[in-house]
Amino acid sequence: MAPAGIAPDALDRPHFIGIGGAGMSGVAKVLVQRGARVAGSDSKDSPIVAALRELGATVHIGHAAGNVAPDATSVVISSAIRADNLELVTARERGIPVVHRSDALAALMDGHRAIAVAGTHGKTTTTSMLAVSLSTLGLAPSYVIGGDLDVPGSSAEHGGGEIFVAEADESDRSFHKYTPEVAIILNVELDHHANYASMDEIYDSFRTFVERVRPGGTLVISADHPGARELTARMAGREGLRVLTYGEAADADVRVLDVVPHGLTSEVTVRIAEALGGGGPESGEITFTVSVPGRHYAHNAVAALAAGAALDVPARDLAPAIASYTGVKRRLQLKGTAAGVQVIDSYAHHPTEIAADLEAIRGGAGDGRVLVVFQPHLFSRTQELGAEMGEALGLADASVVLDIYPAREDPVPGITSDLVIDAARRHGADVTAEHDRSAIPGLIAGMAKPGDLVLTMGAGDVTDLGPEILARLQTRRARSALRSPGNRES
Repeated sequence: MAPAGIAPDALDRPHFIGIGGAGMSGVAKVLVQRGARVAGSDSKDSPIVAALRELGATVHIGHAAGNVAPDATSVVISSAIRADNLELVTARERGIPVVHRSDALAALMDGHRAIAVAGTHGKTTTTSMLAVSLSTLGLAPSYVIGGDLDVPGSSAEHGGGEIFVAEADESDRSFHKYTPEVAIILNVELDHHANYASMDEIYDSFRTFVERVRPGGTLVISADHPGARELTARMAGREGLRVLTYGEAADADVRVLDVVPHGLTSEVTVRIAEALGGGGPESGEITFTVSVPGRHYAHNAVAALAAGAALDVPARDLAPAIASYTGVKRRLQLKGTAAGVQVIDSYAHHPTEIAADLEAIRGGAGDGRVLVVFQPHLFSRTQELGAEMGEALGLADASVVLDIYPAREDPVPGITSDLVIDAARRHGADVTAEHDRSAIPGLIAGMAKPGDLVLTMGAGDVTDLGPEILARLQTRRARSALRSPGNRES
């Protein structure tokens, strides 16, 4: 089923506004690989832009009306593009079709056996696990992920196989555009407060997503998460939909029996119900390795396992292949070690994610401390969830909190990082406010001791601080070596 409202040739010569973004670049890359003549613009140059140029895309830096080629067949936008963007205004004036990124992605998925991965948390990780493990098995999936696997531009690939794996974003309801054969829902919580006013709106939105699953398709959904269980109850009676549950609940179709941490990896044991395995070799217990830390990542892996089984990929083949996934950028990504201190980057920005990542890292920290540099993301999210963010930071030994990263939002009077800081202190957390981002590397280098783990945490540009912290730690180590007794002049 092709997406409604897109002409057959609309994506032949598309122009992407904001082509370097995590979501936009993936769609652009697959289109280039499929032979489209892709152009676009972004506010700044980046490794992702360079990777697109290497593939043959034309990318302008800065936004200007002249960037839109006269023969452009469409202009592709995301929800982050403002209505007064010069290129968008130009497209409307010229009568060039304007296509939302989700419609473009839906067009790419058309004709494939699609898996769409949704949920408030864990989408990127689960999509990545599927992309990597299916590729390891030689199934050549196509995929579009909301983050790079390793090198810039690795967030997407046009494969020759029949499976297409895509991250499905609920934030702006764009996941309503997809018609997957398999839908994964990892969890259901209230987030994206600028677009959703209540949990009922969230449930209605996820229900619409599930109703788009192709007849005879499958919903893979958590048996543990309260919001997911509520959604499952609300979907009861839907004809033509198979529901597979996973988790630690006794009634889960793919039941997690044990998660044993081993440093920054885990060993996971699951039992596959006879109803899914047919009583054959797919039924029974399977133990496999998940090469990223934390119980929540183990559950993501089990969701991927269930989705693969729904597409008839043998679970006993897929389970060991999942071990080949070693992480994605910004999801507990080790940036390096200096002066005996590991610096790890985390995309966590919702309280549930913050708590889960801190609990996961705590398991691998040993006797070392966990130090966090946290940057709240969005004024609307901080307004609604700032207190919960602060409470979650209580799981760290010490935290430094930056100003709010606004992203696409304008400031809201009275909404600052103090909402997070005050809540953290009320819960006994050791928290330092720092408004000067440039002061962070020196501050952390002064706090950290050998054996500590430092997390740069948040969905904004806090990720850029990791290399700067490592450099400052290395400088501190060099100075310490010069001051040691063996290096003193006699």
